[in-house]
Formats: sequence, C-alpha cells, structure tokens
Amino acid sequence: MARKSKIIAGLKDAVRYSRGDLARGRVSGVQVPTPLNVQAIRQRQGLTQKAFAAKYGFSLSTLKNWEQGHRAPTGPSRVLLLVIEANPKAVEDVLPKAA
Repeated sequence: MARKSKIIAGLKDAVRYSRGDLARGRVSGVQVPTPLNVQAIRQRQGLTQKAFAAKYGFSLSTLKNWEQGHRAPTGPSRVLLLVIEANPKAVEDVLPKAA
C-alpha cells in the first residue's frame, strides 16, 4: 500500500473509532495517581524541605509551591516523586552516579 493510502486508511480508522467503532483502534496510556501529596512523601523521608530539595535535585521554591498547593508537579518531576515514594533507595543509588 502506498504511503498516501496508508495515511488515508489511518485517518478513516480514526474517524470510525471516534464514532464508536472500536474494531480497528486501540488506546493505551499510563494512569498516574492524582493528587500527589508531596509534603507526605518528603515527611516519610524524615527530611526538611531544604534537605529534600537538595537530595533529589528540586529547587526549594518549587518544592514549597508544590507543598502549599500553588503548583502541582508534572511530567518527569511527578514520575520522580512517585519513584521516591515507592523506592527512595533506587533514586539514591542512581543520583550519585549521574553527577
């Protein structure tokens, strides 16, 4: 099938999928828990805001904004916080090697 034909076929499949025909489409994604309690994650580590920020490479002002609810971590920061919550040793083992 020519490239143009494949693109057209894909677009037609997308339109059919959007109308409820799930036969030729598939959706995949990652569910990230929300909301994320950054303060609780830090407190479980037994660290001050300053120590937590320094240890894991966050700016202190960003950490404070997260904890006060002015901002929420997104993207890689959010993932890193989830890993810190689940397995802080894994992050600690990697960070010194990356420096």
